[in-house]
Amino acid sequence: MLKPDRKTKLFILLGSFFVTNAIIAEFIGAKIFSLEATLGIQKFDISILGFEHLSFELTCGVILWPVVFIMTDIINEYYGKDGVRRLSYIAAGMIAYAFVMVYLSIGSSPAGWWIDSAQKSGVDNMQTAFGAVFGQGLWIIIGSLVAFLVGQLVDVYVFHWIKSSSGNKNLWLRSTGSTLVSQLIDSFVVLFIAFYIGNNWTMSQVLAIGLMNYIYKFTVAVLMTPVIYLLHNKIDKYLGKDLSDKLVKSADQQYEA
Repeated sequence: MLKPDRKTKLFILLGSFFVTNAIIAEFIGAKIFSLEATLGIQKFDISILGFEHLSFELTCGVILWPVVFIMTDIINEYYGKDGVRRLSYIAAGMIAYAFVMVYLSIGSSPAGWWIDSAQKSGVDNMQTAFGAVFGQGLWIIIGSLVAFLVGQLVDVYVFHWIKSSSGNKNLWLRSTGSTLVSQLIDSFVVLFIAFYIGNNWTMSQVLAIGLMNYIYKFTVAVLMTPVIYLLHNKIDKYLGKDLSDKLVKSADQQYEA
């Protein structure tokens, strides 16, 4: 059996982490959390487009999506648009597959004893709770998948455009810049499909909530810039300078073809 080389090992590791984070983000996104309460600070009181008293009450998916987009930039740097596209399509396919399996699980007949097995913990009906947590609406699923794919493809081309315009030295600019643009699009696409089309929200509501989500994503993306440098440094040491330079050059040539 042939052992994979370092290039292949790295792609498998990055790809596995990328796909796993994308799937987890979809499912933990069913929970809405208060950022201020989590940090132990006073709630913000923000007014946007006529909507008052807005605060950072966010889907838990936003905890992982910045990580997914950073992984996109790392993969783009070393494996180019082909690597990102391949993993994005795989991730979207696995997310869709996971939702199908979840809905089959929800539709299965529960064991009688299991339904009230958690009453001592305050859960009266485990079947209802299971369906409520995992049974996200169809429009939310469609919105998440479309936003994910659109965001990934936009990230790829913005990353390369910044790199071709500014050169190889400004890693922070192409990585953070492409993430900020792609997450701006992602923030509004998912809300537009899931709630404007699927739940009769007004466009003002979509824009107001989308801006709140993006403020959080913008802040996290900027704060995580040092992580990008740390990962690049570790990867360059693992690959070695010659292989690292070769991969980066090969990734750039994909956009010239």
